[in-house]
Amino acid sequence: RCWDYRYCWLRDAYFVINVLNKLGHFDEMEHFIEYLHNLAMSERSSHLQPVYGIGGEKVLEEREIPWLRGFSGIGPVRVGNAAYTHHQHDVYGEMVLAITPIFFDRRLNRHDQARAFQAVRRLVEQAIATFELADAGLWEFRSDHKHYLFSKLLSWAAVDRGIRIARKIGDQELAGAWQAHAERMRDMIEGHGWNAERGIYTQQFGGTSADASALLMAPLSYISPRDERYRRMVDASEKMLKRGKFITRYLTDDDFGTPETAFTVCSFWMVEALHGVGREQEARDLFALVCSRANHVGLLSEDIDPITGELWGNFPQTYSHVGLINSAMRLSKSWDEAF
Repeated sequence: RCWDYRYCWLRDAYFVINVLNKLGHFDEMEHFIEYLHNLAMSERSSHLQPVYGIGGEKVLEEREIPWLRGFSGIGPVRVGNAAYTHHQHDVYGEMVLAITPIFFDRRLNRHDQARAFQAVRRLVEQAIATFELADAGLWEFRSDHKHYLFSKLLSWAAVDRGIRIARKIGDQELAGAWQAHAERMRDMIEGHGWNAERGIYTQQFGGTSADASALLMAPLSYISPRDERYRRMVDASEKMLKRGKFITRYLTDDDFGTPETAFTVCSFWMVEALHGVGREQEARDLFALVCSRANHVGLLSEDIDPITGELWGNFPQTYSHVGLINSAMRLSKSWDEAF
């Protein structure tokens, strides 16, 4: 499971922008938003690839390099990434989320809101248009397109933030039109994504398997962390997805078998979830455990071996460090509490 990550994933970009905002790195944040805006508006159609080259390159043809052994002799080594050919419908939500601060954060002043809203409108309409279509999902399944919960959640997020932006700029008619779509999306997520018997929002509509990405439903403001369904899901997901002391993405087979390692950011998502439902000490314990697996300069990889604690996968991994920062800020005392 070694992949070429020398590219820009729109999904990861949103999470980075969100953290840059929290850290007060506005210059980098605004340049990154501008880059994403340019990518979105450069496409002739409304379809967005999930990943682009850092220069906006669209064709990232994947091939194996057979004469390289790979980490610990475990190949194959790949160049390029076939994910550029995927349909991953969550990207429209992440793009809207990335652009949203332009309209609400007064510390950002470089951007033309009218120009930004053109992109928002295009992205929201595409989220609406693709909501009922199957896709490759967050985890980029290569041969198994289904109705993945995370894609539906982010499509809802695109419309929800679009409504807030439309109201902010005074377009009540458009906000009202989008509201009907947001309500329909929520009804479908609740009707097809919630499994009452297992106490989880499932990986795919009508499924039975847990997926760590559902823990993001509270941070994305879809549901309150105090809601009974979310509390049940946190408890159930911890039991279902824990491997050793870490949280894995899912336990179902994928294109390459059953995942053997724990995807690092998933444990940080669980940290935030535990904190949200009031399990403060458990959140701190898990945070400390994951941080203890960092290397000698504090860097984390994409995955952790749940038995040995060895770092696996892409290194260093943006996702992992974004998760670390979010968790650290969630667990930190406020200034009023500290002083």
